[in-house]
Amino acid sequence: MNVRKVTAAATAALALSLTATACGSDGGKDSDSGSSDKITIGIKFDQPGIGLKTPDGKYTGFDVEVATYVAKELGHKAGDIEWKEAKSADRETLLQRGDVDFIAASYSINEERQKKVDFAGPYLLAHQDILVRSDDDSVKKPADLNNKKLCSVTGSTSAQNVKTKLAPKAQLQEYGGYSECLTGLENKVIDALTTDDSILAGYAAQDEFKGKFKLGGFKLSNENYGIGVKKGSDLKGKINTALEKMVSDGSWDEYVKNTFGPANYKNEPAPKIGVVVS
Repeated sequence: MNVRKVTAAATAALALSLTATACGSDGGKDSDSGSSDKITIGIKFDQPGIGLKTPDGKYTGFDVEVATYVAKELGHKAGDIEWKEAKSADRETLLQRGDVDFIAASYSINEERQKKVDFAGPYLLAHQDILVRSDDDSVKKPADLNNKKLCSVTGSTSAQNVKTKLAPKAQLQEYGGYSECLTGLENKVIDALTTDDSILAGYAAQDEFKGKFKLGGFKLSNENYGIGVKKGSDLKGKINTALEKMVSDGSWDEYVKNTFGPANYKNEPAPKIGVVVS
């Protein structure tokens, strides 16, 4: 009788102990207590110069540099960062579900997106532009793209913008990815590639492409890159403070030079945080 009572009591104590342990060590982020040092950041994995996951598992690019700086200002070491791929179509969902803490992924601020998420920044003002072969002097203005083979990725609005507004006779070629467009451009299968100038500069700066391509410098649109956060998150103000420090201490200029410099990218000066250029 006494043995049974002791066993029952011990079993109850063990169950309580296991329950407490399970509740206190789930290994994930604890947004209420702030006990975890980990932070999850969404970036592009396939944009050289912007956000790229290299074959050896490293992450490079301007957005990676900016995100790492911001994370440090928020109290996280580089080793605390978990990088998560943020494809264009998935960015709002990732934020709304809480899969990431913030996103820095060539994420242009616009009214439609601001209905779903909040933005810190902007931290870079990019423009839609074109990329041509370095020895091609036939495209001096957007209208010169008429009757030229113009490439962009399937579903892109950039190529349609050129075709409908600037060069209606351009022969639009849609490929699965920008790398395919670059190969076509190098092999003279196409005449020009269009998307944001920052993305084009990143591709042109790759070792295998150095000296082969040049930007048109046409500034066909304004693309204000911001850092996306969940709607209503207090991270917006904290990230803005970090971005202002990044600009003032010279880190911003260093990141631009290191990531875009090889392509002779004529970047805009650092934008004023909180001011979106229309």
